[in-house]
Amino acid sequence: MTALYSLIESPFHPDFGALYARLDITAERFTSARNLHRALQKQPPDFFVGEFVYGWGNNYAGANVSNLDVTIRTLQRFAPQAKVIVFMHPREEDHIGKLLELFPIHAVLAYPVSEQAMQAALQPAT
Repeated sequence: MTALYSLIESPFHPDFGALYARLDITAERFTSARNLHRALQKQPPDFFVGEFVYGWGNNYAGANVSNLDVTIRTLQRFAPQAKVIVFMHPREEDHIGKLLELFPIHAVLAYPVSEQAMQAALQPAT
């Protein structure tokens, strides 16, 4: 069975629970990156879904470009095979390239994310 972890950090993150069930994907939702990182160490997922938020302020101290950097680095260590799917607001489009330069991202989906776009991102590569 395929496993998917979602990091839910905003109310914009769509609920694709019914789609995951149809595709026989076991999905776990995390509201804390810390709890997600603990789960990664115990059971690596096949997919990770998170929302890209560019680091506008100095809260990232120049070391990270977004909220996902630490999580993706943790994925690379504990679940290197996991495909990363990133949701983003269209206003962040000018900055997503910075994340793509740092990490291999399987799919970037702009809000509003349709069920069809998500299903396409979850299909095995042919």
